[in-house]
Amino acid sequence: MDEDSSMLPDNDQDRDSRNHDEAQSPLPMEREATHDESSPSDSGSVPAVSTPDQSQEQPPQVVGPRCAPTYSVVDALMDKKEDGPGPRCGHTLTAVPAVGDEGTPGYIGPRLVLFGGATALEGNSGGTGTPTSATPSAGIRLAGATADVHCYDVLSNKWTRLTPFGEPPTPRAAHVATAVGTMVVIQGGIGPAGLSAEDLHVLDLTQQRPRWHRVVVQGPGPGPRYGHVMALVGQRYLMAIGGNDGKRPLADVWALDTAAKPYEWRKLEPEGEGPPPCMYATASARSDGLLLLCGGRDANSVPLASAYGLAKHRDGRWEWAIAPGVSPSARYQHAAVFVNARLHVSGGALGGGRMVEDSSSVAVLDTAAGVWCDTKSVVTSPRTGRYSADAAGGDASVELTRRCRHAAAAVGDLIFIYGGLRGGVLLDGLLVAEDLAAAETTYAASHAAAAAATNSPPGRLPGRYGFSDERNKELSDSAADGAVVLGSPVAPPVNGDMYTDISSENAVHPGTRRTSKGEEYLVEASAAEAEAISATLAAAKARQVNGEVELPDSGGETSPTTPTFSLLKPDSIGSIGVIPAGIRLHHRAVVVAAETGGALGGMVRQLSIDQFENEGRRVSYGTPESATAARKLLDRQMSINSVPKKVIAHLLKPRGWKPPVRRQFFLDCNEIADLCDSAERIFSSEPTVLQLKAPIKIFGDLHGQFGDLMRLFDEYGSPSTAGDISYIDYLFLGDYVDRGQHSLEVICLLLALKVEYQHNVHLIRGNHEAADINALFGFRIECIERMGERDGIWVWHRINRLFNWLPLAASIEKKIICMHGGIGRSINHVEQIENIQRPITMDAGSIVLMDLLWSDPTENDSVEGLRPNARGPGLVTFGPDRVMEFCNNNDLQLIVRAHECVMDGFERFAQGHLITLFSATNYCGTANNAGAILVLGRDLVVVPKLIHPLPPAISSTETPEGHTEDTWMQELNANRPATPTRGRPQTTNEKGGSLAWM
Repeated sequence: MDEDSSMLPDNDQDRDSRNHDEAQSPLPMEREATHDESSPSDSGSVPAVSTPDQSQEQPPQVVGPRCAPTYSVVDALMDKKEDGPGPRCGHTLTAVPAVGDEGTPGYIGPRLVLFGGATALEGNSGGTGTPTSATPSAGIRLAGATADVHCYDVLSNKWTRLTPFGEPPTPRAAHVATAVGTMVVIQGGIGPAGLSAEDLHVLDLTQQRPRWHRVVVQGPGPGPRYGHVMALVGQRYLMAIGGNDGKRPLADVWALDTAAKPYEWRKLEPEGEGPPPCMYATASARSDGLLLLCGGRDANSVPLASAYGLAKHRDGRWEWAIAPGVSPSARYQHAAVFVNARLHVSGGALGGGRMVEDSSSVAVLDTAAGVWCDTKSVVTSPRTGRYSADAAGGDASVELTRRCRHAAAAVGDLIFIYGGLRGGVLLDGLLVAEDLAAAETTYAASHAAAAAATNSPPGRLPGRYGFSDERNKELSDSAADGAVVLGSPVAPPVNGDMYTDISSENAVHPGTRRTSKGEEYLVEASAAEAEAISATLAAAKARQVNGEVELPDSGGETSPTTPTFSLLKPDSIGSIGVIPAGIRLHHRAVVVAAETGGALGGMVRQLSIDQFENEGRRVSYGTPESATAARKLLDRQMSINSVPKKVIAHLLKPRGWKPPVRRQFFLDCNEIADLCDSAERIFSSEPTVLQLKAPIKIFGDLHGQFGDLMRLFDEYGSPSTAGDISYIDYLFLGDYVDRGQHSLEVICLLLALKVEYQHNVHLIRGNHEAADINALFGFRIECIERMGERDGIWVWHRINRLFNWLPLAASIEKKIICMHGGIGRSINHVEQIENIQRPITMDAGSIVLMDLLWSDPTENDSVEGLRPNARGPGLVTFGPDRVMEFCNNNDLQLIVRAHECVMDGFERFAQGHLITLFSATNYCGTANNAGAILVLGRDLVVVPKLIHPLPPAISSTETPEGHTEDTWMQELNANRPATPTRGRPQTTNEKGGSLAWM
């Protein structure tokens, strides 16, 4: 193909002259300095993929977030040479879903559509030999721009050249393309005549013979540009961002609503910190509506490493947020595509003729775990980006991905790469890799994957590239659409060694330690709490209404009055251990280890759920409370100097928060009153049982341990514009105060977040959100000690009045019910909770309220029915039969509750139909337990994410300034200890004297 000299260069070796060229010329086709070596094209560098032996032993289970996959060459078929795209770069590759139902006339399987690109280099029209210039600084000019269309059929493994009807776009490269249903939308780029027009061209692939259309768009738009990004966000908004208009790099954001006609571009002004003006970045949209933009080259020609998320709020606002994790390398002219929650990034240039090398040439941003991984490990610091055989480990796949200006697309769990440029050589190979992590967490295969797993047409991709992986089949067999799956714990290695084998010992108890009091301290009788419980229960019994009948107290097992039903269908009674379709606990969890030395921030790993040997060990204690009906919602717009903003600015410091040197609280009583007034108006407008949607994070008891809340925010994302509040909700299950030393920080920050993000942050009531209880267990004393007696007592009263308005439970996707305590003896239907009127004090509540905030599951799944509760007289524990009955009555699949300290931060009960969640670590300074949250994705996969207790601070010979103030809470907990850890052997002395063994 003839080269085109009008495609002007942009020399990476001389930034000043290049910037001058960009300012003067509207046609700055990028060029790369050549490498000294001559690299062969991909088509002959790696043999065709062979079918793996299905009988081989399964590889060992991977611990931690899965590293980036490695790529192999696909030996694709074609009828004639013209059907293959051939060597090229600057093109686009777009995945188009299947059309129709398999087995019906007109069915077309999933396809990859390749459009445009440059098929030659100036002075080297073939593009696959040694460049004519041997001088690296001479640069490379792209030529031979095309408008041809090639289609790769994934199921048949075959390339075909398409000749669509209609008027095609002009030849171009460095353009953008994205799929809207079965249509491919093309925009921008640069060609032989300069910048391409800003028109939107659509390739309609619905019919057997594709057709080109031009979309009529009203008003101004992004204008001609190249090197920009475009993606379909939320299956609705066509977003175009950045690039170069022939004069300078851009940072503007344009959106086109594909659901609103006539079509019109709208320039957005997103909130938050967004990317700088840049070109040659990449962007891909996650299925839940988050667009992630990463890399690029700024106005000074410096390659970028940062990643930014862009999402739309429910109130219509768009907002940028910086993505978590450490990118292994800066890069531009790379490719990126989402597979589930993992953004796969490949190749890229560094400038000056250099490519991204070694294990960083392929990277994955795991947005669920908040970390970057390369092909070797989780990334904790940027890599050098220099190639070495040692770093590459001799892996030929590393050389395969050493390229730039290529294109990538994903079909199911497979990531495909085509073409690109390496060392002055155009490439033509099709590469493929499989995201094993996505396959593990995908519970239902796509239509095309299921079709390929059952019918393998001749010539289709062999082995793992043919959608027939046995793991996918098992997953699709075991879970139906709409299933809720509980996921895995991930943690940084205990000693900072990314290759350490992880056992349950070093994962769950890194550096196991106990204070001198240890178990003896935890088994001391909690008489004061039992008395408070008894008094509250007596008041509740005196107010029994609606025919509620108190079951007689007895020393033995009691049974519920209603018949027990199984959540399983009659034909599945035999497989009682299988959680029904809808909600499943994922087999792995996310864990963060204690920082025993060095900087472990951001390093995580995954552990099998079944490795948690302390699951089932609980530390229990509690308090009662209540709630009332809704008022009209007041949508309050907060000013820049409002109290909630002040609180968030002062306290929301996930990585930098330190306990205040002076114990005096930073807000005065008037500011706390304003905060309570704003929050109370919102709570009063909400129903008693919240109706929430996924995705959502769920937090258990915090008990004034503000440092643990900040660690959870730091490790797993925080509710802020710099965090993930724009695309995931937060739910807190109560017990915000008491026991810990910073109850005021916890409750004030959560209230401020509620006011600021009222539709995204949700709070329900725990048993310690009651004046009768938090007067005994630390909150009242903390208010007085930190604000003075007069103001402290006033603040304590005001916050407790607000507690009376808190909702009592939350329903997520009508499949999961979240509460603080449990269902006890009296709760058989969710409507019983919905009927509770607020505001309500604990002593005015019924048995339903007491059960909701105070009851616990029995010791294990073998103990059914109702039993006396060690917390105090009249309280009960409920067995797995009650859980199954409640779920069956209400068409639910999972109960998530808090209320009990469990050693691993979460605990399964009733064969996985109930999960206990506890987020505070080393509870009361003695339990040495881990803390956990649950993250429910849009795909209804529930993933536990853990942190471990921090090691004790190094003691100093000097008494710290805050030492006297810190001891008051320790003394309080010594006088009113929690009930002991569950699951350990019972001693003779404990049988007779402790409430825990009643």
